[in-house]
Amino acid sequence: MDRIRLEGLVFEGRHGVSDDERSRLQPFTVDIEVETDLAPAGVSDEVADTVDYRRLRSIARDVITGEPAHLIEALAHRIAALALEIPAITAVAVRVAKRPRSMEPLDAAAVEIKRSRA
Repeated sequence: MDRIRLEGLVFEGRHGVSDDERSRLQPFTVDIEVETDLAPAGVSDEVADTVDYRRLRSIARDVITGEPAHLIEALAHRIAALALEIPAITAVAVRVAKRPRSMEPLDAAAVEIKRSRA
């Protein structure tokens, strides 16, 4: 299966277990990889024949800037579920990372999930 990857999307949100984490904006990095058939777009060279990258970016942005979550696992789940609502996508992998102040020095705390159509 073919894949589309968006790597290093960064948005600010108010997520975390502690009140301190949710009281201020902090950056979250999102990577999304979707499985889809890219042959039609390869032949036609038309965005209508592929998964529009802007739509995937919007999903990630809306989740990260939206309703607060305690866990980055919940954020990854929300992004994956919304991506799978796009009919052309058969599977998705989502990685969400943040740099919690309470755990410094640390490059990132991250989760990666993979979901597919049932």
